[in-house]
Amino acid sequence: MPKRELIVTTESWAYREPFTITGYTFTASDLVYVRLREDGAAGHGEAAGVYYLDETPGSMVAQLEGVRAAIEAGASREALQALLPPGGARNALDCALWDLEAKMSGRSIWALTGIEPGPTQTVLTIGIGSPEAMGAAATAIDSPRIKVKLSAERPVERVAAVRAARPDAEIVVDVNQGWTFEQLGSFAPALADLGVAMIEQPLPRGGDAELESFTSPVPLCADESCLSAAEFDVAAQRYRVVNIKLDKCGGLTEALEIARLAEARGIDAMVGNMMGTSLSTAAEFVVAQRCRFVDLDGATFLASDREPAMLIRHGVISPPEPALWG
Repeated sequence: MPKRELIVTTESWAYREPFTITGYTFTASDLVYVRLREDGAAGHGEAAGVYYLDETPGSMVAQLEGVRAAIEAGASREALQALLPPGGARNALDCALWDLEAKMSGRSIWALTGIEPGPTQTVLTIGIGSPEAMGAAATAIDSPRIKVKLSAERPVERVAAVRAARPDAEIVVDVNQGWTFEQLGSFAPALADLGVAMIEQPLPRGGDAELESFTSPVPLCADESCLSAAEFDVAAQRYRVVNIKLDKCGGLTEALEIARLAEARGIDAMVGNMMGTSLSTAAEFVVAQRCRFVDLDGATFLASDREPAMLIRHGVISPPEPALWG
């Protein structure tokens, strides 16, 4: 008999309205969902995968089926790191294994990790639209921290509209690989004048070597340019912030290692998400306790969420209930 049972399904969670970033408009979050059952306990995890690496629910299911025998025979989280590469499939399994350990041991994720949860302020995100629409969206945001999605079209005008609407807010921007090096040099000083606290992934992955000799007036953050711990050293030579996403690096286990590397290197850490449900947010919330920037509002874009959902009020996220995860 298997030591544990692995159950893998796929899900699609519709957005309340389309969400636009550089090069993409999303209308739903398509996920792989993992459940592990053992000795009367169950652990859960999910993943959206990495869309710009062409991960899909189908490709993640195939990877999970490839390690079914090892997982059902009792493979540990440590063994999982060698069984699967970084990515969504490993993330869903890794988080399910953390949850299963918590449920079987009767110890919380905080006891297992030695991390104490505290008040955690997330950014709330504005997708790309007209400057007028983005300014109106900023006015409606009930949080002191705002993230603004940008493209190469009218970025300074868009941020100026958000700043005019919210002179009190800390603003970070995310370009999703949408600028050239020349555009970064042109836009960054104006964004600094607007009080922008950080520019996330301005250049394409694989096209950012010039940053090693560039001094930006606004701190730059690596997202697509730092997928996992294996890429941290190179990213740390080019960026002052690293965005940790569990779908990219393959789960909470490696995410905590990247946070440790960042602290040791004097690099600020950010935790982000790939627009999953509150189940994704729950695991990401653990990493958030080690991060300067927190971007965990993905579930707020969904038309519905898992229950019990994580609570966000005035941009402050409450810790997950054990019934959800951990």
